[in-house]
Amino acid sequence: MVRDAHSEEIIPFATLVFPHTNTGMVTDVNGAYTFDLSSIPGDSLQVRVMGYRLLAMPVKRNVPNQTINFDIERSDVSLKVHEVKANVNFALILLRQIVKHKPENNFDRIPNYKYQLYNKIEIDLKNVNKKKFSHNFLTKPFTFILDNIDSTSEEQPFLPVYLTETMSEYYYQKDPHKTKEIINASKTSGIDNASLMRLMGGMYQNVNVYDNFIPVFDKQFASPINNNGQLFYDYKIADTEYISNQRFIKLAFTPKRKGDNAFSGDIWVHDTTYAVMKVTLTTDRSANINFIKKISMVQEFRQMPDSTWFLAKDKFVADFSPPGPNPTKTLDFIGRKTTTYTDVVMNDTSVTNIFSDKRYPSNINLLADAQQRQDTFWSHNRPDSLSGNEAGIYKMVDSLYHMPLFNKYYNTIKFIAGGYKPFGPIKYGPWYYVFTANDLEGFRTELDLATTKQFHPNLYLTGYLAYGFSDHVYKGQLTALYLLSRHPRSYVYGSYTKDLDNGITYTDEIGTGNIFSVAIRKPGVPQKFLMTETYRAEYFREYWSGFSYHLNFIHSAYHPFAPLPTIEDYAKEGQKGTPLTNFEAKLQLRYAWHENFLEGDFYRTSLGSKYPIVEADYSVGIPDVLGSQYSYQRVALQVYDYVKVPPVGKFYYNVFAGKIFGTLPYTQLDIAKGNELYYYDKYAFNMMNRFEFLSDEYVGVNLEHTIGNGLLGYIPLIKKLKWRQFWTAKGLIGDLSPANRELNLTKGYPFRTLKGNPYLEVGTGIENIFKFLRVDFIWRVTPQPTADDQWNKRFGVFGSFKLSF
Repeated sequence: MVRDAHSEEIIPFATLVFPHTNTGMVTDVNGAYTFDLSSIPGDSLQVRVMGYRLLAMPVKRNVPNQTINFDIERSDVSLKVHEVKANVNFALILLRQIVKHKPENNFDRIPNYKYQLYNKIEIDLKNVNKKKFSHNFLTKPFTFILDNIDSTSEEQPFLPVYLTETMSEYYYQKDPHKTKEIINASKTSGIDNASLMRLMGGMYQNVNVYDNFIPVFDKQFASPINNNGQLFYDYKIADTEYISNQRFIKLAFTPKRKGDNAFSGDIWVHDTTYAVMKVTLTTDRSANINFIKKISMVQEFRQMPDSTWFLAKDKFVADFSPPGPNPTKTLDFIGRKTTTYTDVVMNDTSVTNIFSDKRYPSNINLLADAQQRQDTFWSHNRPDSLSGNEAGIYKMVDSLYHMPLFNKYYNTIKFIAGGYKPFGPIKYGPWYYVFTANDLEGFRTELDLATTKQFHPNLYLTGYLAYGFSDHVYKGQLTALYLLSRHPRSYVYGSYTKDLDNGITYTDEIGTGNIFSVAIRKPGVPQKFLMTETYRAEYFREYWSGFSYHLNFIHSAYHPFAPLPTIEDYAKEGQKGTPLTNFEAKLQLRYAWHENFLEGDFYRTSLGSKYPIVEADYSVGIPDVLGSQYSYQRVALQVYDYVKVPPVGKFYYNVFAGKIFGTLPYTQLDIAKGNELYYYDKYAFNMMNRFEFLSDEYVGVNLEHTIGNGLLGYIPLIKKLKWRQFWTAKGLIGDLSPANRELNLTKGYPFRTLKGNPYLEVGTGIENIFKFLRVDFIWRVTPQPTADDQWNKRFGVFGSFKLSF
C-alpha cells in the first residue's frame, strides 16, 4: 500500500520502481500494488509521486513473500522548479474549465438534499517518552495508558487519548437558505456536555472545495479552484488515468508565495464534466497559523445515478504544537476528523418537510436518547469498524475518570486556569479577585462563592463579600438565576449589589476589580468612584428564530465620591425622593439569526453568527418608587457583525445610536466609555477618560480590520515571526440638551459635550507577537486636549493578550 504519511489516505497511481532496473508498476485506484516476480531484481524499491518526496524501502532478496507499505511525505518544492516553459500552459487551461463549470458541479446548487452523516474525531498525543512517563512520580500512576500506544508506527508512535463519534441526518435547502441536523447517536470519551456534542456533528465542519475560500480554523485559505486561482498558485498537470472507463486528470498545485494562506496538493478532475473527483490539500509550518505544524484535508466525491457529483468523504488531520523551548521534545497533539456521507437524497419533499416539523425546532437537534446508544448499535451502523487503538480509547478514558488522583490533577489545573474550585454543591472563585487595591479602599479583599449543578441543575446562586482596609466598608453582591428552559433559552434572574463602580472596563481579560489591573493604570489620571446600590429583576425569553426579549426592572442609588459631583450637588429643598436614585423598566429586543453557543452549566458563550446582530432597547424611568426621582425615556439601537473579507482577513463593525428624553443627572445620562488602563479595550475609547463626555443623544461607530500578514508578509524576517497587521477607528458624535447642560455642567467637574466637535481615534498595530501579545498605537484625532487638560494625551501605546490560530 502507498499512503500519505500525514493524512493516512491511500495514493492511487503512484509509480514504483526497482532503481537502476526496468522493473516497475503503478498502484491501482486503491493505492495497492503487487509484484509477482521470478526473482527480485534489486535490494530496494522506490516510490515516486509528484508533490511528494522520493522514498526507497529495503527489499530482502532471499525472502520470497514480503509486505512493504509506503508512507510518503509531501515535498515543499514549488512547481516553478519543474515548470516547462511553453507557449501554452495546459494546466491553466484546465483550471479555467474547472472554474467555468463550477456553477453546475457545486453540490450546493441543488435545490435541496439530505444525507446520513457519520463523523469521527480523534485526538492523539505524539512525542510521548515512555521512559520518562513511567518514572515521573506525577505520571507513574497512569502508566497503564501506555498500553494503548499505537505500535504500527515505529518512527512516530502516538497515544490515542480522545474519541467522539456522531451519526446524524443532515438537511439542506437552497432557497430560502436553511439547514438542519438531527443527531441520532453520539458517543464521546470523557465529556458529557450536550452543547459540545452539537459542535461535534457535521454542521460546523462543512468544507466545500468549490468555494473561493476554505475555512481553516479562523483563517480563510484560497481554494485551489478559486476563480482567480492563478494569483495564489502555480499549477501543473501531473497525470491522467482511467477509472471505470472514465478519464481523470491530476492537477498539482503549490502556493505562489511561501507563507501565504494557500495549500499544496492535487486534484483529480473528471475530464468530461470538469467536476472534482478527489482533492488533497496540505499546509506546513510556513502558513500563518499558530500552534499548527501541518494540516491535511481530503475531500472525495462520487457520481450519482443522474451524473451529479456529490460528497462521499471528508478527512481533516491537524498536527498541533503547543509553544515550548524545544519543539522536538514538546508533547504534540494530532487531531483527526473523518466524515462519510451516505444515503444521499436530492430534490425531495422529505427534505423540505423537515423544516416545518415541530419536533425539530432548532437547526441542530440532539435527540434525547442520542447519548444512550448501546455498543451493538454502533457496531451495526458505523460505515467502518474502529481500529484496536480507537476502541481502546473509551475504556482508557473511563478508567482515568474513575481514578481519584487523576481527578485531583484535573481539578487543580482547572482551578489555576479557570479560577474556580468546586466543593460538592458549592464552588469558590474566581481566585484572582481575592486581593487588589485602589485609591479609595486601599487594600481590598474579596470572597466569592457560588453553587454548582450538584446543588440544583437549573438554579445558580452566587455571592461575594468584599472589604476595604482604608474605607472600612463592607461591599457585596447576591444573585439568583433560574433556567426555565435551556432550548430555546428562558430564565428569571434577580440580584442585589452594593459595591464601588470604580471604572468598569469592557475587556474580556482585565477588569478594574482584577488583581492584575493595579499595575496598568494610566499615571496621573485620578480614579473616580461611585458607590452603587442596585436591585435588579429580569425575565429573558428566546425563540428558535433567533429573536429574544429581555425585560428588566432596576432600582439604583448612586453615591459618588469627589472629584465627581456628589449627592449634595443635586439636592434641592422640597424635592421628593432621593437625589441620584432612579427606578427603570427596560425592554431589550435582540435578533441574531443562526447564532451559535457553547453552553456551560448555567451560562453560555456566544460563538457568533454569520449574519449581523441587531439589538434595540427602550427604557422608562418611573419616579416615586422607593425614593426614585426621575421621569424619562431612553431608546438605543446597535448593529454589529464580523465580516470575512478573504484574502485580507476579517472586518468588525459596530454602529450604535441612542437618545434620552428627560432632564437627568450625569449618572443616568450616556457616559462615553473611556479607558483609564494601558490594556487595550476593544469596546471602549482608549484615548478617552471616564466621565469625560456626556450625551443625551449620540451616534457612534467602532471599526476593526484584522488584515493578517499584510505588508509584513513582504519583510523576510518579520514574515518568519508571523506578525499580523490591523487597523482600528472609533468615532462618536453627541449632544446635550440645554436643560441637561444647566443641570450637569455647573457642578465644578469638567464634563464636556461633543456638540460640533466629534470624538475620533484611529489606530494600528501588530498582533501575534510571541503568538499571544498585541500592541496598539492609538492617535486621538479630535477633540484635541486643552492646554490645562493634563489627563489626556494625543497618542498612546496599549498592550493586550490575544490568543488565536
